[in-house]
Amino acid sequence: MSNTIYILFGLCLAALLLMVFERRVYRLIIYTGIFSLIMAGIYLFLGSPDVAMAEAAIGAFSVIFFIVVAEKYYRKYKKNRQLAAEGKEEKKHMEKPAKSFSWGNAIFGLLFVGGIAFLFLHFSPSMEAREYTTYLRDQFLVNAGHDVGGQNVIGAILMGYRIYDTLFEALLLVMAVTAVTQLSFFGDYAVKQGTQSVVKKDKVAFYSIRIISPLILIFGIYLIMNGHISAGGGFQGGVAVAAFFVCRYLIHNIYDLPVKKILSMEEIVFFALAVFTVLTVFIAPAVLQYETLRSETFQTIQLVSANALVGIKVACGFFVIFYRYIAVERTFE
Repeated sequence: MSNTIYILFGLCLAALLLMVFERRVYRLIIYTGIFSLIMAGIYLFLGSPDVAMAEAAIGAFSVIFFIVVAEKYYRKYKKNRQLAAEGKEEKKHMEKPAKSFSWGNAIFGLLFVGGIAFLFLHFSPSMEAREYTTYLRDQFLVNAGHDVGGQNVIGAILMGYRIYDTLFEALLLVMAVTAVTQLSFFGDYAVKQGTQSVVKKDKVAFYSIRIISPLILIFGIYLIMNGHISAGGGFQGGVAVAAFFVCRYLIHNIYDLPVKKILSMEEIVFFALAVFTVLTVFIAPAVLQYETLRSETFQTIQLVSANALVGIKVACGFFVIFYRYIAVERTFE
């Protein structure tokens, strides 16, 4: 195995050390993004560009999400301090939470992660020695284009061979989003106005986000529509589209967006995905000829449609999670 993978894992462990011992929230968020970037590089080096892209997309979205969460917390903390200074609120309400850092937990976590990384590197089969069977991989590489269509084998597996796994993963996301809306302490789904992000005070950040946000939206649509022939797909594209709406939150008044309607749209799209799966897996083989099912046109329509439904659903899910916990509840800060 090339020494590059050892270097990447070394950088990964270094990022973990920084994350464990860093006490400043914003720097911790940055280190989290660096860790996600390194992991994306590891996945790419190991030959999984789709997994790398998913890791990068989730990492970018989560970093933005955590920054806004931290901004929300410190805004509330600052407000409580001001109220306490004016005698309008008891001091106990503005105290910082107790520190939970433990050297024992940190050392145990580092040893555990380091041990897992060592075992992975030590027992990873050598590509030159061919110490493992490649039967299943070869079957996918040889037959995916004929059986499912497209050039992206990962997309063929997710939208063809293992479409039921994709369907149940989509169901889990629906359940998670529903749980978020139920656990939120604020009862309404929409508000007319609320607290704006402080990013508008920084002209460089403000105009940078305004310039890059349309590019994020275009890139997300590209990932969805071309996921069958290149690295990407509905999940990665959906996260990118959701990131566009997060950027919109940072630079515009977002309280005109109907959260409840987006939540309903996610449920409708999931139902459409389930119906689409039944039609393509059960009904289509029974009513269409074999040549039609294996034609490039039919396979392209099937893969693009499935990726589009997954992309819209994922975008709606991340949209609701972000706006429900961040945007709507900021109205009472």
